[in-house]
Amino acid sequence: MAPFNQIELDYVEFAVADLEAQIAAMSESLGLIAYAAVRTGDTRSVAIGRGEISMVLTQAVTEDHEVASYVQAHGDGVANFGLRVPDAAAAFNEAVSRGARPVRPPETVDGIVTAAIMGFGDVVHTFVERQSGVDSERLPGLAPLASPAGGEDLGLRRIDHIAICLEAGHLRSTIDFYEQVLDFATIYSEHIVVGNQAMNSQVVAGPSGGPILTLLEPDVTEQAGQLDQFIKDHGGAGVQHIAFSTNDVVRSVAAMSSRGVDFLQTPGAYYDALAERLELSRHSVPALRELNILVDEDHDGQLFQIFCRSAHPRNTFFFEVIERAGANTFGSGNIKALYQAVEAERSKAGAGR
Repeated sequence: MAPFNQIELDYVEFAVADLEAQIAAMSESLGLIAYAAVRTGDTRSVAIGRGEISMVLTQAVTEDHEVASYVQAHGDGVANFGLRVPDAAAAFNEAVSRGARPVRPPETVDGIVTAAIMGFGDVVHTFVERQSGVDSERLPGLAPLASPAGGEDLGLRRIDHIAICLEAGHLRSTIDFYEQVLDFATIYSEHIVVGNQAMNSQVVAGPSGGPILTLLEPDVTEQAGQLDQFIKDHGGAGVQHIAFSTNDVVRSVAAMSSRGVDFLQTPGAYYDALAERLELSRHSVPALRELNILVDEDHDGQLFQIFCRSAHPRNTFFFEVIERAGANTFGSGNIKALYQAVEAERSKAGAGR
């Protein structure tokens, strides 16, 4: 069996400057539970999650640690993907033989084998193999907390996809890395034009369907836009957002809003024109309008989505909430519909002057 046939997303690791502050924020705003922790000589880490969501927050104790260097360069952000595989050593050796840059050779701690390679930018990819008898939720090096603590369940269930912003000209090489090194496949591709701005978007996924990564690159033949701003403010390529799936987006967004999460606003014109675009399979236009939730559809069904306003000091990273009612795409129709709605609002305001 090829070493990547069953590759899945195991966890996402953030490098953070203030561990306690991030635990509190994610517990309150996302309803996640801190359930494992470890302190080494130079880092402190806490695992936080709920359902199939598993994230690790790591803070450096010493200034010369790589986590501290990451935070210095980018601010808080995703520094590592944990990729679950049946054989971490085999995955590492195969990836390196295919041209991946090695970061850490295979090692075994508490029955969990890990090995790491460099991914895109300065984001590491760690292969994770749990040997027979090891808890499937146990994270490398972290010990379960006797009393897990966190917020109320807000309905977030799993990581739907991860969006990555790349420097112009790096999309093709990044796709090649995932396809040629890790056996991913491109499942969706689009050139998105929004007014005088444009971007290239390609979605790649592992052989068994996950993890799903949305790779975004600015089109330099058009005006500079949000992707260019991300690259400038983040300091290079990085994870722009993580999308959490829910079975009821209205319930989850309402609960998150009540806990102080700020979502992007949607012009009223978007909902005025919604009936002309599609017929809702669930929820109602008033409910979506009240919470600023977007809806799009493809041949397989509909998706409902909303983006949190970035709370990052550099205005870079943010979260998305998404509910899939059959749809397998990623809401690109919303980008165009939103742009048209904003233009309609501007025209209305101009006519009123």
